[in-house]
Amino acid sequence: MAAKQSDRKILVDADACPVTDIIIITAKRHDIRVILFVDTSHVLHDDYAEVVVIGKGRDAVDFALVNRIQKGDIVVTQDYGLAAMASSKGARTIHPNGFIYTEEALERLLFERHINAKIRRAGGRHSGPGKRSQADNARFEKYFDRLCSAGH
Repeated sequence: MAAKQSDRKILVDADACPVTDIIIITAKRHDIRVILFVDTSHVLHDDYAEVVVIGKGRDAVDFALVNRIQKGDIVVTQDYGLAAMASSKGARTIHPNGFIYTEEALERLLFERHINAKIRRAGGRHSGPGKRSQADNARFEKYFDRLCSAGH
């Protein structure tokens, strides 16, 4: 692998990540290193990205990823808690649907997650995420490319 233009990297919570291919293609174009984090129940191989396999302990992948973050890195995750930890370490964080996590958005999302957990504990139900679309992929690619370009 050729030397990278900078020390920054892209860290991906890759368990069930629907945009791994987009991440790899974009990272190659910007010459940014990619690290995919998965637990032992997932099998990933890539000629460009480093794949880190972590034991299946609760939040083990999240903590392994957070421990590798440096300021300026890019983190791709659907997990709001992981996004909050990554942001607090100076990483720029993005959801696979293409929205960039801001401090305000994370506060709202974590509060909603807390409320939904209370509803579930009380026996209630709430709707889950909608079906993934091509528009989600296009939005992710657009904003992810902007994050990658911002560091050059």
